[in-house]
Amino acid sequence: MTTKFAIIGGDLRMIKLAVLLAKDKNLVYTYAIENAQELQQNSNIINCKTIQEINKSAEIIIGPVPFSSDGITINTPFSNKKLEIEEVFGFLSNKTFIAGPISQNIQEKAQKQNIKIIDIMKEEELTILNTIATAEGTIQVAIANTQINIQGSHILILGFGRVAKMVAKKFKQLDANVTCAARKVEDIAWIKAFGYQATNINTIGENLIEYDIIINTVPQIIITKQRIQYIKPETLLIDLASKPGGFDVKEIQNRNLKYVWALALPGKVAPTTTAMFIKDTIYRIERGRNK
Repeated sequence: MTTKFAIIGGDLRMIKLAVLLAKDKNLVYTYAIENAQELQQNSNIINCKTIQEINKSAEIIIGPVPFSSDGITINTPFSNKKLEIEEVFGFLSNKTFIAGPISQNIQEKAQKQNIKIIDIMKEEELTILNTIATAEGTIQVAIANTQINIQGSHILILGFGRVAKMVAKKFKQLDANVTCAARKVEDIAWIKAFGYQATNINTIGENLIEYDIIINTVPQIIITKQRIQYIKPETLLIDLASKPGGFDVKEIQNRNLKYVWALALPGKVAPTTTAMFIKDTIYRIERGRNK
């Protein structure tokens, strides 16, 4: 059965998603991704000129991942259009809108327009599968920004959630010396059980000098100005967390340290695979909606 989807904005993942949905014989209406050449000459993909066309044509609306960088506008890297969230929602009353992550403030805006919001980044299967591309992308960032082998290097990973677990696994498979930092006693026990070195986030300080690469996964400032003084000048700092991140960026800049804020890695390093994961998740959501 053909479903009418709409895709508004988004990065390369959304471009690949449109192609995959169209390949499955769905009709895909797009808006604010008009600069994507890949979507031209596909009879199942219709480029809409207005949001009103989307509202009239589509059953399920799909927004970007990540949805918004500022909480005001929708991410539209493949368009010259600037879309304000409230304005877009004004045309999508009584629709199902899938995107993510969706803040509480944005959800409240949607509720005013009677829009059913589904935060796809809260779907466990997609969150877990996305960690694969994030981990592989982190390795890519590490190789591109250091002059040492991963094998034998000393890696510190801050946090031990889903992303940290996969990042630790991938670096360990490359024979790096991996240390993970956490607060909870059970997390520290799991770190040891997986065969990594363990340290408590609350007590890191002088030991930071030991590491060649420090990777943060916690959306909270962990590496403060006081702690930064112990980091070697050649150490690479990689932040995978959303705002505010885990590093005191101002102090990092003052000390001229190597720092990469590597957000949205799945869309950069594996857009096709990630789009397949998103598609499968959307189909599952759709099946549940139609029961």
